[in-house]
Amino acid sequence: MIDLNSISTTCTRTEFVGTTILDTIGLVISGIDDTLLEKMNVGTEYRAIGVFSSRTGAAGQVTAMDDAVKATNAEVLSIEFPRDTKGGAGHGNYIVIGGRDVADVRHAIEIALELTEKYAGEVYASAAGHLEFAYSASAGGALQKAFHAAPGEAFGFLTGAPAAIGLVMADTAMKTSAVKIACYMTPSLGTSHTNEVILGFSGDASAVVRNCGASDGAGAACFHGGGSEVPWDAISVKIMRCKFAYNTCKKV
Repeated sequence: MIDLNSISTTCTRTEFVGTTILDTIGLVISGIDDTLLEKMNVGTEYRAIGVFSSRTGAAGQVTAMDDAVKATNAEVLSIEFPRDTKGGAGHGNYIVIGGRDVADVRHAIEIALELTEKYAGEVYASAAGHLEFAYSASAGGALQKAFHAAPGEAFGFLTGAPAAIGLVMADTAMKTSAVKIACYMTPSLGTSHTNEVILGFSGDASAVVRNCGASDGAGAACFHGGGSEVPWDAISVKIMRCKFAYNTCKKV
C-alpha cells in the first residue's frame, strides 16, 4: 500500500539521491533542459543541477548545504523559503545548486542530506507554534545568500512562531551578548508571509552560542511558563536535540 503521508525512500528515478528528516529530499538533474534553465533565474553556467527541498525547517537545511558546498566544487544558485510547515506557522525550503561535474553536485546533495539530521535537530513544534535554532562556526556562501551572514564568522539563527514570541526571543538574544544583526524578518518583511519573527546574527563564536541559548530559554518560557518539561510534538520520526556547543550534537 502506498503511503501518501511521507516522501518515498525507495524512488527508482535516476535523479533521486535520498531523503531525511523533516520531509527533506535531495535530487540531481545531470543535464537540465536549456529552455527551462533560462526560466529558473539561476544563471546558465551550470547544466548539472541539484535540488534540496523540505516541507519543514529552513535554517538547518541551509546550514547543512552551507557545509556541503564548502566540501565540494558545487555552488548555491538560489534559496527560497516557501510558505509551508505542513500548514503550520512557518517555512519549508527550496535550494538549487549547480556544478560543472554532476558527481560534485550529487556529492554535495549527499552531504547535505547527512548533515540535515545534525543541523535541523533544533526544531520544536506544537499546535501552538514552533521554535527553530541554528548555529555555524564559520558561515559560508549558502548562509550568506539566505540570511546575509558575514562570511567566515560564527552565525546564529532563531525563529519563533507566533511572531510575538519570536520578537521576545530576538530581543533576549540581542541583550545577552554583543553581536551584529545579519537579518531580521517578520510576517511581511523577508518571509513568505509566515507567522514568525526570524533573527540572524554574526560575531564572536562564544557570544553567538550564548545568544542562541538565551533565546531558546525565552521561547520555551513563553510557551510553557518556564516549566522544565517542554512537550513538543515530534515533527519527524528521528529527532535530534543539538546543544549549542560549536556544532556538537547528541541524540536524545
